[in-house]
Amino acid sequence: MDKTQILQFISKQKTAFIASVDEQGCPVIRAMLMPRKIDGNEIYFTTNTSSNKVKHYSANNKACIYFYQRGKFKYRGVSITGEMHVCTDQATKDKMWRFGDRLFYKQGVTDPDYCVLKFIGKTAEYYCDFKIEKIEL
Repeated sequence: MDKTQILQFISKQKTAFIASVDEQGCPVIRAMLMPRKIDGNEIYFTTNTSSNKVKHYSANNKACIYFYQRGKFKYRGVSITGEMHVCTDQATKDKMWRFGDRLFYKQGVTDPDYCVLKFIGKTAEYYCDFKIEKIEL
């Protein structure tokens, strides 16, 4: 599997799992909706500025994201390690905003509790049929 195939695979998944490191140095994993945008090594999510994950990434930007597809007889997954950056600038928020977001952010795109997480992937591990492939991104 190459980088292009990895990006195609993750673009079809409905759920992403993201991992951060908490104040005690322990990993914390959360399920997220599918990414807002995938642009090469950059994968964008939206979230609440007040969330613990934003606090974690602000202190330590090391991150991992995981996507999987479970079939009847086949399981495929990809784990990508890299860095997560918290973006609160208005230009980035504007790019990622969707009309339905107002349901969560009452003040709209300028809501101070709305931010964007920008993940920059470095390496990936793809798993399928009891085999693991490492891919440099």
